[in-house]
Amino acid sequence: MALPRARDLGIRIGTGVPGSANAITDVAGVRVGHRSVIRGDDGSPDAARTGVTAIFPTTGQPWVESVYAATHILNGYGELIGINTIREWGILESPILLTSSLLIGKVYDAAVHWIAAKDPVAGEEVMPSVTECDDSFLSAVLDNPVSDEDVWAALDAAVPGPVEEGCVGSGVGMQCFDFKGGIGTASRVISETLGGYTVGVLVMTNHGDRENLMIDGVRVGEQLTTDMPEEHSEGSCVVVVATDAPLLPHQLRRLAERSGMGLARGGSHASNGSGEQLLAFSTANKVPRHGGPFTPSAIADGPDAGEILSPLFRATVEATEEAVVNALVAAHTVTGRGGNILYALPIDRMLGIMRAAGRLDA
Repeated sequence: MALPRARDLGIRIGTGVPGSANAITDVAGVRVGHRSVIRGDDGSPDAARTGVTAIFPTTGQPWVESVYAATHILNGYGELIGINTIREWGILESPILLTSSLLIGKVYDAAVHWIAAKDPVAGEEVMPSVTECDDSFLSAVLDNPVSDEDVWAALDAAVPGPVEEGCVGSGVGMQCFDFKGGIGTASRVISETLGGYTVGVLVMTNHGDRENLMIDGVRVGEQLTTDMPEEHSEGSCVVVVATDAPLLPHQLRRLAERSGMGLARGGSHASNGSGEQLLAFSTANKVPRHGGPFTPSAIADGPDAGEILSPLFRATVEATEEAVVNALVAAHTVTGRGGNILYALPIDRMLGIMRAAGRLDA
């Protein structure tokens, strides 16, 4: 059964138009795969509540047809393996993998071997992009719960179309504003007169203080004070932005920065102990790996570029804000290691608050 999403509940974030799936995969060629790792009884000290999510920027292998990319770190208590090559060259040449903080090295190693099995030369040259959030509240991460086979399964499962959200893949053990969080996604399509470009966003939410939670501008967190976890963590959030607009790396950096504004609209302030890793890529240009003549298409810079860039920025902000809400709505209550519990957002109570504020569709 399909899980409800923000729009199914009458919540409309911003004024932009979403794509057909309202997902990062509305950008043609983008694929997403999940592998959920759920082992051990609820409350057992060795329970695993974790996983891996893989995002492919193209229909083919990204080391064959690399794409322009950029990153922005809103707060840096987190890690993104591959950030230096993206910053230095402005290209993304591997899938993006999301996982648990202390499993980042394991996932990187497994991804190297997966690439090598597909292309031995690339396996020796390509540094996979892997990023993380901490799910140790629910998962016994020191027991190394993710195997090589789990990573390979996430990579092999990547497909276009609708994206599963909530407690899935790398989102299995994540929290959001002291509720159960996880994976969320959304998209926006700008006007045909401006190119009809699509912006898609996928988030792995693990951030936020309950009292700061806002949904479509309504301060719902202040009124949802029960079902708090026994421990609070400042947490982190990973945002991956995809677009088919022909943006160059420095323009994609600006797009990545705007996703941080989408997080802020939901109540995040990128606290001192959190790690907001923001990454953006464009599918418009396929960059030859071994050089040769190449003339990329691009949106020109300058004052007049705002006619197209500004709508792309707005689309990124809106899609990011909505993706976080989708992650919250889709997640269910999860009990993990040692009996730790993250409770699901109480949707009926949240909708009552939204309705009283006049922010639901009729």
